[in-house]
Amino acid sequence: MSDAEGTLFIGARSGGESAQAMVLKRANRHGLIAGATGTGKTITLQVLAEGFSKVGVPVFLADVKGDLAGMAMPGSPTAKLHEPFQTRAADIGIGTYPYADTPAVFWDLFGEQGHPVRTTVSEMGPLLLARLLGLNDTQEGVLAIAFKVADDQGLLLLDLKDLKQMLAWCGENAKELATSYGNVTSASIGAIQRQLLSLESQGGDRFFGEPALVMTDMMHVGEDGRGQVNILAADRLMSSPKLYATFLLWMLSELFEELPEVGDPDKPKLVFFFDEAHLLFDEAPKALLDKVEQVVRLIRSKGVGVYFITQNSIDVPKAIAGQLGNRVQHALRAFTPRDQKAVKAAAQTFRQNPKVDVQREILELKTGEALVSLLMADGAPSPVERVFIRPPASRPGPLDSGERKVILSTSPVAGKYDETVDRESAFELLAAKAAATAEAKDAEKAEIEARKAAAQKAKDEAAAARAYRASPMGKMEKVAMATAAAVATQAGRSLVRGILGGLFKKR
Repeated sequence: MSDAEGTLFIGARSGGESAQAMVLKRANRHGLIAGATGTGKTITLQVLAEGFSKVGVPVFLADVKGDLAGMAMPGSPTAKLHEPFQTRAADIGIGTYPYADTPAVFWDLFGEQGHPVRTTVSEMGPLLLARLLGLNDTQEGVLAIAFKVADDQGLLLLDLKDLKQMLAWCGENAKELATSYGNVTSASIGAIQRQLLSLESQGGDRFFGEPALVMTDMMHVGEDGRGQVNILAADRLMSSPKLYATFLLWMLSELFEELPEVGDPDKPKLVFFFDEAHLLFDEAPKALLDKVEQVVRLIRSKGVGVYFITQNSIDVPKAIAGQLGNRVQHALRAFTPRDQKAVKAAAQTFRQNPKVDVQREILELKTGEALVSLLMADGAPSPVERVFIRPPASRPGPLDSGERKVILSTSPVAGKYDETVDRESAFELLAAKAAATAEAKDAEKAEIEARKAAAQKAKDEAAAARAYRASPMGKMEKVAMATAAAVATQAGRSLVRGILGGLFKKR
């Protein structure tokens, strides 16, 4: 059993019966991989990613447990899983089972296990950032004002220090902004700044800056015709679930904005796997869920398929779940009322098959088995079938540090994103503006103080002169001066008279 033209073989019953293959032309209609922990979801994801890459479709996926990085290496006959995989391959009719690697590129928000992934604060926008920071409606409004003011004044918000400087400026100029933009309260500014500090402490500040990720760098197809498999190291990122969910949602929105309309192509332009999908929807406000629904509904026309991976199908809101046409359901365990509800809900999402009792069999599935229903060529879902998922050709599990280092060094984007660039932006411009304003204020203050000092000096000197004239010494000096003046006048008269009346004649 192998991939037929325009399809991806996923699995079959023993003997190769009821083979299930995804129609590539319908692969952009999205999908769901669900099941309890340890039932085989990760292997299913790996098999699908391999299949898409093989037919020239780039893939993006998050490696939340660190066990997908091995896709970059071929499987091995000496591996622990070799024998069970070979047995399964023969059982479902694959026959010869060759091992092969996938052309993987590693990414990491923290820049430790892959190329750094960055975007700018402006590109993320206030809605997603408010979600990331957990802001209330009032705080989100103030954040939106800060973005609007920055846009109107041509200030680039590239990293978190730009945003913090912008918020501080808005707080200092709240009165002037109130008329044109709305109220900006110091309490809201303070709350946002505290959340930004918390985000920085989790390492989120590394996500914002330049060089920003260029989406086309994730959509490379090699000379051998295989699509690039982009693997995001997300094991550490999972300790900050809001950052993880917001980052993936940002990627979806960027793809939606950047890619042209292509309708339903013969195969997707990109397939995007969203593991731990419940994190996207937990505590998400309705406005954000509406945006997610819109993006998922419309992005298929850009040739992008989105596949959610989660434990229970009920983790995905109904409005979004209704758009997921390709479904792979692994085993569920009905230990709690919620689990029982999930089993019933999962059973109801499949197109029924008289030969398959979904609600019963979903509890009996073995590891590596799944209930599968895929969109057929005419767009209708196929009747559900219970099958074994084909084994992967690449290595399941992690890479060691040496292997990862070699793959990073030969990456098509090696060196492009490794060094951070900090160009002039809102922080520098607002800081310079604040410094110039402070300098002007200092000069004005100094001039005012100088004028005040001169006036006070003149006033003091005048007072001192009046006081001196009123003193005994002043009076004596006044008499002496008057006497001297009289003598001088008399002497002048004598001299004049002597000259006019005759030489040396004295009166």
